[in-house]
Amino acid sequence: MPTLARIRVHPIKALDPVDLDRVRVSPAGGLDGDRVYAMVTPGGEYVNGKRTDAVHHLFTDVDLDAPSVTIGVREESHPRLFDLDDERDALADWLAEHFGYEVGVEHAPGGELTDSSVLDGRAAGATVVSTATLETVASWFDDLDVEGVRRRFRANLEVEGVEAFWEDRLAADGGVRFRVGEVAFRGIKPVYRCVVPARDPETGRPTDGFRERFLTKREETFPAWEDRDAFEHFYALTVLCQPVEADRGEVLRVGDEVEILD
Repeated sequence: MPTLARIRVHPIKALDPVDLDRVRVSPAGGLDGDRVYAMVTPGGEYVNGKRTDAVHHLFTDVDLDAPSVTIGVREESHPRLFDLDDERDALADWLAEHFGYEVGVEHAPGGELTDSSVLDGRAAGATVVSTATLETVASWFDDLDVEGVRRRFRANLEVEGVEAFWEDRLAADGGVRFRVGEVAFRGIKPVYRCVVPARDPETGRPTDGFRERFLTKREETFPAWEDRDAFEHFYALTVLCQPVEADRGEVLRVGDEVEILD
């Protein structure tokens, strides 16, 4: 039986992940703790890896219960601790010094601060991938391991006990219904990728030929059972999925069984 092997949230958009044993589906349709904070310019644009590779030089350790963040620059010592309720302005000042321009810190329910280019204006969701997919992609590159692929593609829910690219079927035929534990989801669309996965997540250094090799191997290994019409192009990995309204507020747990309903 396919099972949920990993839950990973990114509390501050574009920065380091946190692995969880369990997570509640947020009222917005994302996951509690995922993209609940975002760095933004005065014009409201996200400060992320697409905007600047300077995000890769930051490391974070977020305590979601506090909530607080320990943040620093990888090449330096002396990280700072900020309370994410009471010291957001101080955190914004620290970030502005790092990036060299004014930065604000926004807060929203889990999943709501995901890129509009991914969500296309829809409600928040969670991204799904299989462990076998990550292993396959890692095999395409000499210097990448599975954790390195996880860090580059930043999926929320990882399913084991299925074949590589199993998650792609969730985007077929306008979206397939499936269940994780007690929570029902519907697939929405493949997640099309930007420049960020082509960089080392800790240094920002580009991997030579990453996009070209990924495209070539993705097309070569595209399963015969997949719905090609669901894909605009092959530079895609993970599938965006949304929980049904009735199951928002329910809890996902590592070890939950995963079942396709359609």
